[in-house]
Amino acid sequence: MDNKTAFESLPIVKVSNLDKFFGRLHVLKNISIEVPERQVVCLIGRSGSGKSTLLRCINFLEEPSHGVIEVDGVRVAGGEKGREHRQLVHDVRLKTGMVFQEFNLFPHMTVLENVIEGPVIVKGMDRKRAIELAEQNLDSVGLLFKKDEYPMRLSGGQKQRAAIARALTMEPRVMLFDEPTSALDPELIGEVLNVMKKVALEGMTMIVVTHEMGFAREVADRVIVMAEGELIEDNKPEEIFNNPKDPRTEALIVRYRTGGD
Repeated sequence: MDNKTAFESLPIVKVSNLDKFFGRLHVLKNISIEVPERQVVCLIGRSGSGKSTLLRCINFLEEPSHGVIEVDGVRVAGGEKGREHRQLVHDVRLKTGMVFQEFNLFPHMTVLENVIEGPVIVKGMDRKRAIELAEQNLDSVGLLFKKDEYPMRLSGGQKQRAAIARALTMEPRVMLFDEPTSALDPELIGEVLNVMKKVALEGMTMIVVTHEMGFAREVADRVIVMAEGELIEDNKPEEIFNNPKDPRTEALIVRYRTGGD
């Protein structure tokens, strides 16, 4: 995608001077990024580079040790406690949809019930409106015909598409994807990536942790490369893949081209 206007608009996600420690282990080191509205950003890097931790800090599934997270005007300082902090974290989570490696669908609920659970329980949305919105999103991901099925009767790709519909039904301002295809069989990866491409083309702001370099190259407006808890490169996909500046980025691209891990 070449979304020039995205680079010029105000940031909908802003991460400032973020640090994350697990005990003495310094996992994220002074991370600062801004993501404008409608932009698609892919985070790439070797396993253990801090990509997923960064994503989880943005919606406070992991509490940042230091730094500030701002999502759509809600500003939250990391490492704080108390009622006000909890309320701000709640407000941030309402603005962020999250799609995990595993699908996290409730096995005792139908697909439709899974999709409307969050809007009705968390947001207090009218059930009729939630069903209407859920059916629109299930149709968009090609799963409306499965709305009355239980997760056990879905393929892995269908489960992940249901999880995407569930996140979209919360009407988020930004979607976070944490390696959404890593748990899928190879033949099912394409169907999920195609849905993600569609979501991107419809204008959703997206931050995607992925090992799918082809997706990053084709769909991302920006690719951010991480290594050892730091951002080592941040550029348009064609620059990252054709003219990497950091030797660690070059090594990553070479592994991708040769089919390595």
